[in-house]
Amino acid sequence: MQLWSTDPVLKKLSLANPVHFLALGFGSGLAAKAPGTFGTLAAIPLYLLMAGLPLGWYLGLTLLSVLAGFYICDKASKDMGVHDHGAIVWDEVAGLLITLIAAPAGWLWVAVGFGLFRFFDILKPWPIKVLDAKVHGGIGIMIDDVLAGVFAFLCLQGIVYLAG
Repeated sequence: MQLWSTDPVLKKLSLANPVHFLALGFGSGLAAKAPGTFGTLAAIPLYLLMAGLPLGWYLGLTLLSVLAGFYICDKASKDMGVHDHGAIVWDEVAGLLITLIAAPAGWLWVAVGFGLFRFFDILKPWPIKVLDAKVHGGIGIMIDDVLAGVFAFLCLQGIVYLAG
């Protein structure tokens, strides 16, 4: 069983380059199978570091992850010569951070948020699919996951409300 992707285009990137390191989700995007899922998993420790922050700080850092992601994903994509290569997973990191905004403490809510985000990221309901197809560059790489994160956030908050 092969753990890491052998796609030759990945040789154009280096984990020693901070932009590439972030674009590859701290290396998780190099997984041979389901790099988006591994990228989302790699976001969990970052979320846990941020979870105890006041909401304003959490929102600010999440916004920063999105804005920086436009550049990070665009640069890695251009360096690879491939638009939205599966190994670029910073968009999943940002999407999970959006999903978990104001989530209650506990692993149950992290797991539910993770599942909801992956559901919307994979399914790509309207308008996510349209944006994914029509918007290019770093914004195009990021926008579908940002919107999937918003959809998952709304569902998670609805579940929290109903469970309360």
